[in-house]
Amino acid sequence: MATVADIWHRAWHLAHAGHVPDGLTAGRTLAAFHERTPARVADTTVAEDGGRVVGFIMVVDDEVEQVFLDPDLHGSGISATLLAEAELQVAAAGHDVAWLAVVTGNARARRFYEKHGWSDAGDLPYEVTALGERFVSPCRRYEKRVRP
Repeated sequence: MATVADIWHRAWHLAHAGHVPDGLTAGRTLAAFHERTPARVADTTVAEDGGRVVGFIMVVDDEVEQVFLDPDLHGSGISATLLAEAELQVAAAGHDVAWLAVVTGNARARRFYEKHGWSDAGDLPYEVTALGERFVSPCRRYEKRVRP
């Protein structure tokens, strides 16, 4: 899971810097991702390329909590494969609609989700904790029907 933490840290900062509260960005250290990741093993599915972990999803109930890919592989199609797997997992868990939070300022991710059939369902003030402090991250809630 160390590779997942490394990817998560690097990709998270690329996607969120300047779009979330500064204190949250400061709290998302590499060490913090290494501390968070082991508890998420059961929720995590990885993508490999040539035997190397290059991306992952984390799915809990009807929420696609995380979709991250090594930034060097953006545009490779692997993210689409990961997202499709997340949708399958939500459907297999018996949910009709999947949802996820996208930081409002992350235009690249928003375009990606919309390209894959996800719809912007409105504002979502997403509460998170870092360094023992609570932050509200400005997000949009995206949804997609995953079962007829």
